[in-house]
Amino acid sequence: MRNLVILFVMFFTILGPSVVIATIGFASIRALGRNPSASSKILSAMIVSLVFAEAVAIIGLLVLFHIFGTPEPQ
Repeated sequence: MRNLVILFVMFFTILGPSVVIATIGFASIRALGRNPSASSKILSAMIVSLVFAEAVAIIGLLVLFHIFGTPEPQ
């Protein structure tokens, strides 16, 4: 059961940011297609969003390692 929980959490800490990155990429390409002159603003907003998505994934993995990293007493 413990391995299933670890697998489940790791799956979602990988899948979540991947979906966010794909969505951000799609939205930024559409925004650049509509207004190419705003590329600097779009790029900076895209980078900040990507950093937050990756930070959430790293925090999720750190919490997972903290909770399940300590061995159980026998």
